[in-house]
Amino acid sequence: MWLVLTTTVELAFVTTILLILLATPLAWWLARSRRWWKEVIGAVAALPLVLPPTVIGFYVLIALGPDSPLMSMLHPFGIRTLAFTFSGLVIGSLFYSLPFAVQPLRTAFEAIGDRPLEIAATMGAKPFDRFLTVAIPMSRRGFLSAAILVFAHTIGEFGVVLMIGGNIPGKTEVLSTRIYQLVESLQFGEAHRIAALLVLFSFLALLALLLIERRIGDFKP
Repeated sequence: MWLVLTTTVELAFVTTILLILLATPLAWWLARSRRWWKEVIGAVAALPLVLPPTVIGFYVLIALGPDSPLMSMLHPFGIRTLAFTFSGLVIGSLFYSLPFAVQPLRTAFEAIGDRPLEIAATMGAKPFDRFLTVAIPMSRRGFLSAAILVFAHTIGEFGVVLMIGGNIPGKTEVLSTRIYQLVESLQFGEAHRIAALLVLFSFLALLALLLIERRIGDFKP
């Protein structure tokens, strides 16, 4: 049980860190760009919200398989496949949880407006300096929301991790797939305990979001 819990938390933590790093420039571009086709990119980034997890898991599994063009480029380095590995789970989780990082960050960046950035520009701040010293501090609510949503959403993944990871004990088994395995073997008592733990965690994550939003709102200038 503890190994399953450790794998689940590690997956959620790694996914959260990587997605915040990857989603920040994308969300900033979506918020600031005036290209007409930016909404096409935005729609692609939001696709996991409406796609069945099994669809995402299926295509990621194909992409990480030994016969895919992507993996063929890694064959010279001794890597034939990332399917049914922890690294594969992370890659699948990045796709599955992408909207939960991009959307809060994009909303936060759009809420800044042009005025604070223009003021920083008149004081000699370069574009990257304006991003670091103005945009990021003013978007702290978006970063906190994105981190909590991604972490909680990854904890609750099932379809993607089951297809990509194969639910291998001690390697790719996480809490959600553990519940599935317990139900299949009619161990309802243990399944209930894990499910109740996830219900409590989900409630606390949502409560934290509401409290953070309220607290940061109270300190708005």
